[in-house]
Amino acid sequence: MIEKLIKEIEDRYEELNRELSDPAVVEDRQRYAELARAHSHLQPAYKLAAEYREAEASLAEAEEMLSGDGEVEPEMRQFLQEEIAGAREVMERLTEEIRSAMLEPDPNDEKDVIIEIRAGAGGDEASLFAADLLRMYTRHAERKKLKSEILSSSPTERGGFKEVIMEVSGRGAYSVFKYESGVHRVQRIPVTESGGRIHTSTATVAVLPAVEEVEIEIDPADVRVDIYRSSGPGGQSVNTTDSAVRLTHEPTGLVVQCQDEKSQLQNKEQAMKILRARLYEKMLQEQQQELADQRRSQVGTGDRSQKVRTYNFPQGRVTDHRVNLTLHKMDAILQGEIDEFTEALAAQDRAEQLKAAQV
Repeated sequence: MIEKLIKEIEDRYEELNRELSDPAVVEDRQRYAELARAHSHLQPAYKLAAEYREAEASLAEAEEMLSGDGEVEPEMRQFLQEEIAGAREVMERLTEEIRSAMLEPDPNDEKDVIIEIRAGAGGDEASLFAADLLRMYTRHAERKKLKSEILSSSPTERGGFKEVIMEVSGRGAYSVFKYESGVHRVQRIPVTESGGRIHTSTATVAVLPAVEEVEIEIDPADVRVDIYRSSGPGGQSVNTTDSAVRLTHEPTGLVVQCQDEKSQLQNKEQAMKILRARLYEKMLQEQQQELADQRRSQVGTGDRSQKVRTYNFPQGRVTDHRVNLTLHKMDAILQGEIDEFTEALAAQDRAEQLKAAQV
């Protein structure tokens, strides 16, 4: 199996080199750019394949010397046996690395991302937890040198959020946050609890790739625009002008509201950005449903009812249920240090993709 894959990599790499040196291709900028991207994507796998060939040659040479007609000295025999064992170990490692390198990258990985956080069960405590998640993701974005911005929010009087939508922009933003989608559960003693009892509350997180207008075309005739007056926590009026915007995409029934910006135009632009992302996600989900038996496996995306992580404050631990990983560093995690979870989920994602693709 690996021999066939390596031969395909070598043949394709040579073919790309030939095409990229063809004067006719060089003159066709679009074609040249496509081939250059394919060449760049294939290069890591080609380098690994070359390493595999070297280890394969070393193995064959050592086995030939060991099985030769002449007498082999004991020291040389031990040396050759160690060479054989080492070459086989290297080839086994490279086999997995080559298979991983040949997986198709997620086309959304390099995009900006829209993160929607909503308070779930638990009343005020759930809205406060939603605010905790917002801070966690904001800090994580800062650590990754990404820019974050709140697009829309529904704050509560106690400093929490019924709903808050943020955009994180920068190279690879979606790949950084894509495994956060799902139900997050918190277990702690609320500040309003006089009896010291531990309560369980939830917040849902939806992670959507931000999309450009060219990727999702929205017919203006399909969108009903309602203008109303912005309001603050508890219904308090914060704006004397009708600047808040509600968009209803009538073919799908999707509704988006924005009131955080001061101008009606800005709110409409933000709402359209969110609507475009939701329509794109809906389109992807429909495609994935149709190709359910063929599509590669994804970790923690799509199923909003899935309990993905529990934050237990009394014990200072956070558990990600998808990879059964528990970390005892609550404060650091809430300050945005979630890389260990992301790396474990990405590793599981790759393993399931390899199994599904049978590369």
